[in-house]
Amino acid sequence: MPRQKPDVILIGPLKPLIVKGLEAACTLHKAAEAKDLDAFYAEHADVGAIAICATTELISDKFMARFPRLQIISSFGVGYDHIDAKSAGARGIIVTNTPEVLTEEVADTALGLLLCTVRELPQSDRFVRAGKWAQQGFPLTRATLRNRTVGMVGMGAIGKAIARRLDAFGVPVVYHARNKRPEVPYRHYPNLLDMARDVDTLMVIVPGGAATANLINAHVLDALGPNGILINMARGSVVDEPALIKALQQKRIMAAGLDVYAKEPHVPAELMAMENVVLFPHVGSASVYTRDKMDQLVVDNIVAWAAGKPPLTPVAETPWTSWRKA
Repeated sequence: MPRQKPDVILIGPLKPLIVKGLEAACTLHKAAEAKDLDAFYAEHADVGAIAICATTELISDKFMARFPRLQIISSFGVGYDHIDAKSAGARGIIVTNTPEVLTEEVADTALGLLLCTVRELPQSDRFVRAGKWAQQGFPLTRATLRNRTVGMVGMGAIGKAIARRLDAFGVPVVYHARNKRPEVPYRHYPNLLDMARDVDTLMVIVPGGAATANLINAHVLDALGPNGILINMARGSVVDEPALIKALQQKRIMAAGLDVYAKEPHVPAELMAMENVVLFPHVGSASVYTRDKMDQLVVDNIVAWAAGKPPLTPVAETPWTSWRKA
């Protein structure tokens, strides 16, 4: 007899590649089509797997308790602070994410955001579109990469990819991380404030979650100083947003480039009103090419589980060696 397809819940938008891939290997139950979510989850409490297509979906310990036979949660995106991974590990549930396939794309975007912020490129585009160039030239930009040092806050895979690009640009790089990375040639700062005082540009690329909440606070911004530029490619939670707004308004730092925000998709009006702030709508990995690879990895982790194989990309809190079948 053919093996019965395992039941899987899909939470979030119905991305065609994910839907098609999961339906080929599993019996798929789509939360997006449910009229009553509580009733839907109760009806499918025996599922062994959950796929999540949006990092806005919060997966708490209480939520996982609703599914006593749950074995794996396959989540879209490299960040997984929306999932209580520690509780998942305690329950014997593997959590997977989609790292590596987006590393180069996010690094490309980070360099684009840095260049846009330092050289005021979106402002110059608006200047031309408003017909102002015929009346006067665009003002010289106050900042340049030619005399700047970038302090990387985080030196994981994406941080290393950004640093490689900065090397090619001839821009000095130093970094702050919990542990020194012996494989990289850059100076390591154990203390974030010390690094902020020594550089004029901070590039933030660390995971979200409680450990990094408001890591970039008023003290760090003051240490960065009035010539400082902040680039956030991490999570909105990593930066104390009200403190950043005040620092920009009071000219305690020069400018900021942001791809992420505290309460996405809502961006504070104060940030939108400032000409010295460049705002991206969380597009770090947002190309068709890269998002397709991320979607496929969500599918591939579930397919591996369904075939009784190890997951491809388990997160640190739920390593394969700790996994147990229900």
